[in-house]
Amino acid sequence: MIEYAVRLVDINRHLIEIECRIDSPRDTESVRLPSWIPGSYLLREYARHVVSIEASSTDAPVSVEKLDHCSWAIRGARDSLVIVIRVHALDLSVRGAYVDGERAFFNGTCVFLGVDGRESEPVALTLAQPEDTRCTHWRVATAMSVVDIDQCGFGRYEATSYDELIDHPIEISNHARTEFTAGGVPHALVIAGRHDTDLERLDADLHQLCEAQIGFFGAPPPFDRYVFLGLAVDNGYGGLEHRASSSLVFNASDLPKIGEPGVPREYQRFLSLCSHEYFHSWNVKRLRPEAFTPYRLNERNFTRQLWIFEGITSYYQDLLLLRADLIGRDAYLNRLAQTLTRVYRTPGRAYQSLADSSFDAWDKLYKPEPNSPNATISYYTKGALTALALDLTVRNATSSKLSLDDIMRALWTTHGQPGRGLEEGEFERVAADVTGVELDDFFDAAVRGTDDIALESLLNGFGIELTLRAATGPTDAGGATTSGSPEQPLTIGAVYRDGGGGIELTTVREGGPAEAAGLAAGDIVIAIDGRHVRAGNIEQRLARFEPATSVPLAYFRRNELRTTTIELAPAPLDTCTLALRPEPDAGMLARRERWLGV
Repeated sequence: MIEYAVRLVDINRHLIEIECRIDSPRDTESVRLPSWIPGSYLLREYARHVVSIEASSTDAPVSVEKLDHCSWAIRGARDSLVIVIRVHALDLSVRGAYVDGERAFFNGTCVFLGVDGRESEPVALTLAQPEDTRCTHWRVATAMSVVDIDQCGFGRYEATSYDELIDHPIEISNHARTEFTAGGVPHALVIAGRHDTDLERLDADLHQLCEAQIGFFGAPPPFDRYVFLGLAVDNGYGGLEHRASSSLVFNASDLPKIGEPGVPREYQRFLSLCSHEYFHSWNVKRLRPEAFTPYRLNERNFTRQLWIFEGITSYYQDLLLLRADLIGRDAYLNRLAQTLTRVYRTPGRAYQSLADSSFDAWDKLYKPEPNSPNATISYYTKGALTALALDLTVRNATSSKLSLDDIMRALWTTHGQPGRGLEEGEFERVAADVTGVELDDFFDAAVRGTDDIALESLLNGFGIELTLRAATGPTDAGGATTSGSPEQPLTIGAVYRDGGGGIELTTVREGGPAEAAGLAAGDIVIAIDGRHVRAGNIEQRLARFEPATSVPLAYFRRNELRTTTIELAPAPLDTCTLALRPEPDAGMLARRERWLGV
């Protein structure tokens, strides 16, 4: 057994000390930290946060030699080997490690050295209570198996292997906590950070959500406990899945308030985040690509299937909120329309296929550049659109009422439960076998092609009308029509934000007026037709003109004042609205009820 111990040794310097004890060591032991964390496909090189490493055997120092960017060789050990590293922890994201006077949080990939060739051995972990007086009321939250802990959760835990050890993030803080049982399994939600919320409502709503997802795949769930590890912040959003837990960062304002009626848009966003990460307990943590079986944590693990695991999960995250009766039909269609809008507003979908988006994730999705929207597409959003289209296609084509649900359940039985990796192309074969529908043309077009899927006709068969309109303003995310001019507004053809006394262009849209005028990302537009512009007034400024009007524009590039002429154009029809068809026939109503339940 390999034993680890974690000590929060210097909170003000944000240092975590981790001891790794190896009994019966070999003459030379090689140890390493992962370069990436499963679920986030970017080489983050966690070893760069190690500020010191030392090793000893029978209380005498032994040789430590760094071999490359992430690994060390330890030589000269005898009866036992103790390696101690100190890690600087100031990454507040769900992917990192963090410690200050308010809380500590860490993923195992950031702090636990793996011992080459011994990754399958069982491990033990001891968490020491910090001595700092600010930490007196701190408690531990994790889904790791308990051996012997005190009432605050400090003490001894265990895992069956290194892979399991690094898949249990740990929260240590004075957090709020609520507990419930779903599928016969204990669940908990912990929330660190300042917030004011209705824990009873969160308890009840998450219970409904978890029961719906367990029912979707079939009880029992693939874990014997589950923990949502949440951090409430002023402005942030993200999640990361683990085998029996998830790490979540969200706005404190997204949480429900005591006595608050309905399900506000902000609370829907929080529930959708929880739903997405919980669905991953099945889809990607157990049902996962062959390329991830096993994970190779110090190199890129290429696959063209990420759209299956992230896109299909993104599709079900809101659909299962509807099925759990947490949101209504109109709210669901509104959220779906917003997802479609994000796809239609990305010109890069005409250049990068869904399969290539998955394959290129390591170097493109997590490294966005100003031109990324013009050249790439997200396998999250287009993957969700493709999952929707596949679901509707199968439902339309089968008299036996089959759907994407049946494909996912079959994959869970044949691949997820037995831990068999999904080979490239195998999803398509299983989909055809389960449904009896010829889907080669669909996958060629939707996954390997770049043309838009004919969603309008698909949705029409379910009594739902898809309309593409112009955005009414920078806050219009799609869905329900927002207030604004009924006429198609004009645009400069760029994404922007307030900055530098004007608007800073963050992306110049391909083929738009800004590109034709010679503008580039990073330029700061200060005036149009001699009038000062800011993000809050540019629509008002443009409303004075007719389409195709050429107007002077002043801007700064690298602090140099420049001028150009821009020909204004109507805003593109890239904002999606979904609405019920006024007079659907009986077949449309029946199909819609089987799909949405309403």
